Amino acid sequence: MGMYVAVRGWLEVDHKQREQVEQTVAAYGRDGYAGGWAFPVKPFNWTLYVFYGGDIRESAVASFRDLVAELARLAPVDEDLDMPAGFFLLSYERQQSTSWTIRDGQLIETLAPAELRWFAERP
Repeated sequence: MGMYVAVRGWLEVDHKQREQVEQTVAAYGRDGYAGGWAFPVKPFNWTLYVFYGGDIRESAVASFRDLVAELARLAPVDEDLDMPAGFFLLSYERQQSTSWTIRDGQLIETLAPAELRWFAERP
């Protein structure tokens, strides 16, 4: 059966990048976890927030990380040169948590901040 990892997080991108984000997610959709992505039905203001929430097999984390890293590298589309930014929290069944911070075209993986580690703790 395997171990599972609870993944939740978001990316901030420009509205002009929505189609590219959707296409990139669809290209990785072969593993069955693409259904965890949520796009606003009626976007507003200037930032598009794209969310993810789902429990994925531990063996699929590397592929999911590749997807998020690819999204982090999306080229800027306006004069501000803003790249995607975001945060993901991963809680493993082994009662450990890691986090991915997305900024400046990179995915930075670290232990989850102490104040968020309780997500992985079992009573």
